[in-house]
Amino acid sequence: MRGSSKRRPEAEQGARLLQQQIEMGGRELFMDRLTREQALALAAAAKSSGADILPVDSGENVKSLPVLPASYEELRSAALSCDRCQLAESRTQVVFSDGAVDARLVVVGEAPGANEDRTGVPFVGAAGRYLDLLLATVGMSRRDSVYICNVLKCRPPGNRNPMADEISACSSFLEKQLELVHPEALLAVGSFAAQLLTGQEKTALGRLRGEVHSYRDIPLVCTYHPAALLRNPKWTRSFWDDLQLLRAVMDSA
Repeated sequence: MRGSSKRRPEAEQGARLLQQQIEMGGRELFMDRLTREQALALAAAAKSSGADILPVDSGENVKSLPVLPASYEELRSAALSCDRCQLAESRTQVVFSDGAVDARLVVVGEAPGANEDRTGVPFVGAAGRYLDLLLATVGMSRRDSVYICNVLKCRPPGNRNPMADEISACSSFLEKQLELVHPEALLAVGSFAAQLLTGQEKTALGRLRGEVHSYRDIPLVCTYHPAALLRNPKWTRSFWDDLQLLRAVMDSA
């Protein structure tokens, strides 16, 4: 217990410093030495303290789509054994979800990367740690209030962009996940997630962000992917603004 109580003030301070840095326009955030466990600890402490057109494929690699099961556990089991598209041949693991199944917020990303393919958990690399910290600034955590998943459940080889036939094969899993979790709000991170959930597949992400959309009567906010923020720190302020919009929507629910 002593070690836990000692880490809590450090975690709270870390989350506060991140929030202050974003508000002051800070552009460099050092994440390379932060573990996933430390990032989640920061998120928990903060809560307690207060390429735009889809690439086209012939569709020959997609199998017919059966009716998905109605229960969450059966849906997860179906996804873990899925062979609907060619990605089943190259994946290490299916990356279904992480976080709370009764979450207030669902974050939808694009596709698993190498770390996710290895562990079977979405957003576990540097981008995932960054996402946890950013969510912490608005009092949200995958430990108790956030559910995280991707448009694709399998990693595209070489982290290439998802193909249209792969999205078509996999999107029904996402639709069923959102139906079963039924959150108060959705946060789509990255172009493919934003375009799919808004139904605007030819609209650039920069034009989709900054406003509230609706996905089957659930408020939807679109923003940049955390990995893009690590490559382009100047977008962090825009992400922060989108989080404030999201928080306002959830506070008014």
